[in-house]
Amino acid sequence: MIVGGPELSVVARVRAAAAALGPSEGRVAAVIVARPHDVVAWSTADLAQAAETSTATVIRACQSLGFRGFQHLRLELARSAPLAPREGDDIVASTFHDAAAALRLAAERVDPAQIERAADAIRAARRVVLVGNGFSGPPLQDFAMRLSTLGRPVEAPIDAQAQQFVVHGMGEGDLCVALSYSGANVQTLRACAAATDRRVRVVAITSFARSPLGRLADVLIATGPAGEAHDVDPLLARLGHTVVLHALHSALSRSARPAEVAEMRHVVADALADD
Repeated sequence: MIVGGPELSVVARVRAAAAALGPSEGRVAAVIVARPHDVVAWSTADLAQAAETSTATVIRACQSLGFRGFQHLRLELARSAPLAPREGDDIVASTFHDAAAALRLAAERVDPAQIERAADAIRAARRVVLVGNGFSGPPLQDFAMRLSTLGRPVEAPIDAQAQQFVVHGMGEGDLCVALSYSGANVQTLRACAAATDRRVRVVAITSFARSPLGRLADVLIATGPAGEAHDVDPLLARLGHTVVLHALHSALSRSARPAEVAEMRHVVADALADD
């Protein structure tokens, strides 16, 4: 149970519980209190660096403060201080402005060479399995369909348990492509860890390079966090993920066999005609 009750803000709860922590965990709590808006956009490693301690200490501190872990803390911080539009703001214009800024940031952070490495890995793979959970699931389903239009065999199980079953049946020469905003989704990490245990290469797309998923990946595409994360779903950062997936599709389409692409176009045309 989080100290302080629901009537207190998350920062107030952390402040109230911090006195019972040791020196290292106390530094973690102090950073959370001083920089809550930054913490919402950080990875575990970012908070550890700011507090001059280890990621293990960050996790222990979060648990000592009454949270299940760092991701639970981030979500509670985001939920406790939603951002409301200022009076007189043009919501539509500001939303498009924020989206454009998020995409510019992602364009600066993403390494084009990593896009090409990921595309090469997909081309060379005997079997491609896409892994993502929560809000990362729908973009991967769209990417799976786009890969299919290029004649690429691809699987994208929606259910987390189904992902585990599929990954445990993979082997050397196969490829796992994972998408996770935080790079710390437990189900996604389990699937990727199982893949690496089976000598399966992992391509990871995430906002945070210094994350558990980033450390597991053979090929890492990091977009960086975007905007002030003030909701359960960091939509602006996910715009960068979507563009990365589209860039991967574009890179792969350059080497797709014309006959396969033409056949898939007929399938798409028939489907649209029946819609």
